[in-house]
Amino acid sequence: MHEIGLCEGLVAAVERRAAGRPVAEVRFRVGVLHRVVESALTQAFALVAAGTVADGATVDLVTLPVRVRCRECAAETVADDMVSVCGTCGATDLDLVGGDELVLESITIAAPV
Repeated sequence: MHEIGLCEGLVAAVERRAAGRPVAEVRFRVGVLHRVVESALTQAFALVAAGTVADGATVDLVTLPVRVRCRECAAETVADDMVSVCGTCGATDLDLVGGDELVLESITIAAPV
């Protein structure tokens, strides 16, 4: 379950951003190439966040598709998995431009009680 390893870094980033304030919600952008299972990420986040400012925070996961750009014709292809051939010209010389992201997009600080 590689989601635990991902969440260790994500929780560290949340703690830096929160600066000691309790967090109610976090939003992550994750490329499909990470092969993240949303339910596993949610469970892993809860486990890793226990005892931190993010303890009990809800997770909003935004999954991003693979994006490649052809070096021959400059066409950009978007897909749910890795692309090895340009859909426009058939070339195989492609640059990966998206789908491998792992970004803490936002945190929502809990309202004071």
